[in-house]
Amino acid sequence: MARYIFITGGVVSSLGKGLASAALGALLQARGYTVRLRKLDPYLNVDPGTMSPFEHGEVFVTDDGAETDLDLGHYERFTGVHARATDSISSGRIYSNVLEKERRGDYLGKTIQVIPHVTNEIKEFLRIGADEVDFMLCEIGGTVGDIEGLPFFEAIRQFIHERPRGQSILMHLTLLPYLAASGELKTKPTQHSVKELQSIGLAPDVLVCRSEHPIPDKEREKIALFCNVRKEHVIPAYDLKTIYEAPLAYHRAGLDQAVLDAFGISPAPKPNLTRWEDVMDRLNNAEGMVRVAIVGKYTQLEDAYKSIAEALTHGGMANRTRVKAEWIDAEIFENEDPAPYLQDFHAILVPGGFGERGTEGKIKAAQFARERKIPYLGICLGMQMAVIESARNLAGLPNAGSEEFDHEAGKKRFTPVVYHLKEWVQGNHTVRRKHGDAKGGTMRLGAYTANLKVGSKVAEVYGGTVIEERHRHRYEVDVQYREQLESCGLVFSGMSPDGKLPEIVEVKDHPWFIGVQFHPELKSKPFSPHPLFADFVRAAKEVERLV
Repeated sequence: MARYIFITGGVVSSLGKGLASAALGALLQARGYTVRLRKLDPYLNVDPGTMSPFEHGEVFVTDDGAETDLDLGHYERFTGVHARATDSISSGRIYSNVLEKERRGDYLGKTIQVIPHVTNEIKEFLRIGADEVDFMLCEIGGTVGDIEGLPFFEAIRQFIHERPRGQSILMHLTLLPYLAASGELKTKPTQHSVKELQSIGLAPDVLVCRSEHPIPDKEREKIALFCNVRKEHVIPAYDLKTIYEAPLAYHRAGLDQAVLDAFGISPAPKPNLTRWEDVMDRLNNAEGMVRVAIVGKYTQLEDAYKSIAEALTHGGMANRTRVKAEWIDAEIFENEDPAPYLQDFHAILVPGGFGERGTEGKIKAAQFARERKIPYLGICLGMQMAVIESARNLAGLPNAGSEEFDHEAGKKRFTPVVYHLKEWVQGNHTVRRKHGDAKGGTMRLGAYTANLKVGSKVAEVYGGTVIEERHRHRYEVDVQYREQLESCGLVFSGMSPDGKLPEIVEVKDHPWFIGVQFHPELKSKPFSPHPLFADFVRAAKEVERLV
């Protein structure tokens, strides 16, 4: 039976909580334990996939096709444990499940209430997979005191009470603000945050305190006294140069030991931190730097491309090279020549996105990379824009475009070399979609197999001809244009097993120009960089040496 660690937050960013959870999971792994991390979000959206990136940052997709919170990306990157649909739940999903059960008659006509029906649904979610791992880490989104989170906290109170004593602990993250005028750290916000927790029947066993300044022993003793925790269980969390320093930093601060002490596990296995020491060595001892332009449409919020930014960092680690990723708004190129903006970069990456805004700029970025022989990686929409660019400028289809843009405008304007995906094979059955279907959950989601062309660039990069990658898209390159495009030098080097869906294209006689319909960034990790990103950075490094 798994031991449960519930992670809550006071006045602290979600990144702080997600990072602490992921780092703790990595530290427990380093001691030989198996872990799984879960996210409980208080927002009412049923799935993050329906939310704008400006609202909630990146949508992280799991192998089994769940659209989840970006924190699950941190969990995967730090632990290497593939997340599942059952590792993320929102208030919206909980309420939806309860109402579906009520309509089915599962409650036999009883009045539906938050307690016990909603809280029971949350507890049922918490129990999934409890016999598979040693530790289950459950992060609760939002801040203690938020009205949306109250059912989750009540469910956790009941859950801890119903389990054997000593099988669950609570870790609470707070902020210690620093007042420059008086030169002091203030502990009152932490005290009040803990008091709020205690008022709903929960008491933290471990406190993690975010601070920009060192926390004196006197302040730790004060926090321990007023928050009713042991002094050695008050863990400082200082700002770091890189998130990948977090496991080593939290270990030095004693977080993993405090958690094991709270469970009464003694003696505990010694941690093997070689993996993380190597990660930091590669980051701190880079032998050069490459500049990569990310031409996207959500550049005002970098969290929208969180996994891409991290995957580029991982690619840099593989090459002992620092990657300086710079964000460029694709809309700029709709009215201006991209050359002055892009000519000093060593590589160009065009990420995914939805809608027509900024797409003409992405097409120009793809054209610039193709004509100037600059390494190019197009992901999802970035691949589709590369195909449209080749169709317009090489294959004699000046009006090439995507059905997505015609659907958005409500009129036909383009020759659709990219069309709305209406049918695909998933496992042993065929999935069918119509353009008018509700948008939530109607995309091609999750891991799918692709076959690579023997002798192609991608087959060389992957070191094989069969891969499995994660998808998230409604539109697909139309295979009927394959022959016309390949005659102009755009090679369809990766296809679905049935040969109907293009998965990868690459430009012939180009140093490195690859577009992929899937999202390779979702599977990249600091200790296991994704092959595409590792080779993309290698190609950028070659350009940097030539300049």
